[in-house]
Amino acid sequence: MFDRIISELGPWVWMVLGFVLLVMEVIAPGIFMLWIGIAALLIGVVSLLIWDADFWTWQIQVLAFLAMSLVSAYVGKKLVGGRDDGTDQPLLNRRGAQMIGRMATLAEPIRDGRGRIKLGDTLWRVSGPDLPAGTQVRVTGAADTDLELTVEAVLD
Repeated sequence: MFDRIISELGPWVWMVLGFVLLVMEVIAPGIFMLWIGIAALLIGVVSLLIWDADFWTWQIQVLAFLAMSLVSAYVGKKLVGGRDDGTDQPLLNRRGAQMIGRMATLAEPIRDGRGRIKLGDTLWRVSGPDLPAGTQVRVTGAADTDLELTVEAVLD
């Protein structure tokens, strides 16, 4: 069946496949179908040039397409690059980490290692040594989940 389709459409089967993949990329963008579509178009161009060659069977064409897809995806990854762009605000979505170094007064005493401080308009859960309410503390760390801060007493 595949042999019949390729023989009827000739080298244009790869062009059609390439354009279909490019249209799929437009409909559902993700930059992946783009590279496979480019590979299909390149195989279509090669097919136009060497269609009558005896070695250019549909099996070789499919193998060439698969290899070209890998090469195209690799080159595309290098061109587009990763999304490891530096930022001028690395703590933007890490509210707890933004609080490290700030001073606060305990709103509730720290008992059994747990208490609360008020920073801005937010009450934060804290952990640290047992201290009475009203003690001045410094934030020294934040949990990975940013739900709890670590504090230590500020010595005058």
